[in-house]
Amino acid sequence: MTRPLEGCRVALAEGRQLEDLADMLVKEGATPLRYPMVSILDAPDAAPVIAWLRELVADRFSHVVLLTGEGLRRLLGFAQREGTHDDVIAAIRRTRTVTRGPKPVQALRAVGLTPTVVAAIPTTEGVIAVLREESLTGRTVGVQLYSPANPPLAEFIEKAGATVRTVLPYVYAPAADSERIADLIQGLTSKDVDVLVFTSSPQVDRLYEVAAERKLDTVLNDGLKHVKVAAVGPVVADHLRHHGVRVDICPEQGFVMKNLVQQIKRAVHGGA
Repeated sequence: MTRPLEGCRVALAEGRQLEDLADMLVKEGATPLRYPMVSILDAPDAAPVIAWLRELVADRFSHVVLLTGEGLRRLLGFAQREGTHDDVIAAIRRTRTVTRGPKPVQALRAVGLTPTVVAAIPTTEGVIAVLREESLTGRTVGVQLYSPANPPLAEFIEKAGATVRTVLPYVYAPAADSERIADLIQGLTSKDVDVLVFTSSPQVDRLYEVAAERKLDTVLNDGLKHVKVAAVGPVVADHLRHHGVRVDICPEQGFVMKNLVQQIKRAVHGGA
């Protein structure tokens, strides 16, 4: 029997769960094409991360907001190297935790923890909606970031009468030379790719950065019209739309790789 994605060429912008996603696609008959765009590294300056963790362990935070699973894993990595891993786990258990979507939930569960509240919509707006129901006046809220700043979230917490303590435990860096990404851009135009999958916003930025460097902006924009563009969730989808990209595939809920594959099947061949 023909598999739902038989013969479908799916370009993956690579990420932490690349191989898991590639394996799922292969089982459905697709051919995954790997294009590494970014890599994730520990924050180059450990001091602010360690200081934030010490505040956490000292019970300075009434709430901890976890925006990504990668962020929690990196924080625990810093704690492990400082010899405070168990103390950090215990402190998180004592603290009200708010998570943005399923990935930080999974990261918590991996170390035996359960989030206090999970945002119904995995966006900054979803987290703010959760915090509106919390008593924040006079409190201190620890926020794990995935980019240098999140003004809407910080401003909301401050207007609610709380103090914000942010931490950025990792940074993104280019993971491939421009030539490889330029090949992908050309492949879109020549219709060598059927579906292009993005799992993080920095992947989108890297694609456009290379297009600008190589003066391939027009080629990229034209090529994107010939493929189905998939985003793992609404944050990535909104980032693509900000660049003027039509998003064809995005799970409406349960923003995990399995649901993304199901959506790709439906979009490409109407598979169930």
